[in-house]
Amino acid sequence: QVQLVESGGGFVQPGGSLRLSCVASGFTVGSNIMSWYRQAPGKEREWVAHIINGAGATNYADSVKGRFTISRDNGKNTVYLQMNSLKPDDTAVYYCKARTLVGRTIMWGQGTQVTVSS
Repeated sequence: QVQLVESGGGFVQPGGSLRLSCVASGFTVGSNIMSWYRQAPGKEREWVAHIINGAGATNYADSVKGRFTISRDNGKNTVYLQMNSLKPDDTAVYYCKARTLVGRTIMWGQGTQVTVSS
């Protein structure tokens, strides 16, 4: 069964850190393109970061560059999003997405809530 399960969200004060996890089953994260997206209340879902197959090149949205790091553990078939220096604007539901090299969506996760507030 193809599945993505996110975890690690929560409530954090500005300047704090969280690490999100996305555990995959039914396919291999290292052979596909894994992405994180987020959706804030009243806004469209936006791309945050991705890591491609193989060597694992990464790319980030300008709004998170230098603060967030996407990585993967092939042995655990898991993708991570390390989020540092969090801001209130980072408050959103964060989703993990898997797609093939030719752009076909494999699966979206169910999302995990991140709230940044003092």
